[in-house]
Amino acid sequence: MDTSTPSLDLMEFVEQNILPRYNNFDLAHNIRHANMVIKNSLALAKITGADVNMVYAIAAYHDLGLDGPRAVHHITSGKILLADRRLRQWFTEEQIKIMKEAVEDHRASASHAPRSIYGKIVAEADRDLEPDHIFRRTIQYGMAHYPELSRDKQWERFLQHMDQKYSAHGYIRLWMPGSPNESKLRVIRELLCNQTALRATFDRIFEEELKAL
Repeated sequence: MDTSTPSLDLMEFVEQNILPRYNNFDLAHNIRHANMVIKNSLALAKITGADVNMVYAIAAYHDLGLDGPRAVHHITSGKILLADRRLRQWFTEEQIKIMKEAVEDHRASASHAPRSIYGKIVAEADRDLEPDHIFRRTIQYGMAHYPELSRDKQWERFLQHMDQKYSAHGYIRLWMPGSPNESKLRVIRELLCNQTALRATFDRIFEEELKAL
């Protein structure tokens, strides 16, 4: 039995019933984002020896709560996972409890460390800190949720979000020392200190997103 990849029937269930729900979310949290978190989570599972089926399901469910209030989406996502009786085909009640807690603990603004390795994996996997991707997701979110804002106001919103989340005093936390995200976060912080280069990057991506509308 191959324990390095999720079971085929679990993947089939998720691909048919869970991942399509991400098509209802904004560009920063769509099915492409869900698949990225799944891919990153599975890579971390191999490194840590975590149960690959649990890791896969946690990643698949982690943002489903975005069809409700964003501020509590991690809590809502955990409730959705816990309430889905279909998961009992693959997991015990104890495993599902751990998975629910991992989903709850994935949010970047969480002040406490995730309660298990599974929470650390999905939290780390959700932090795709490729600088250009981070900037693009932030701009996409602003354009989708605040379409009335001018470019300069979008820039102000972008700067505020970057400072609050990714700066040296920002709230983002990395829970797995030595991960690739550490070096990527350093690059982002260096760019945040160069407003001229950052504005040029913002304008380039903003124009690309305008053309894509």
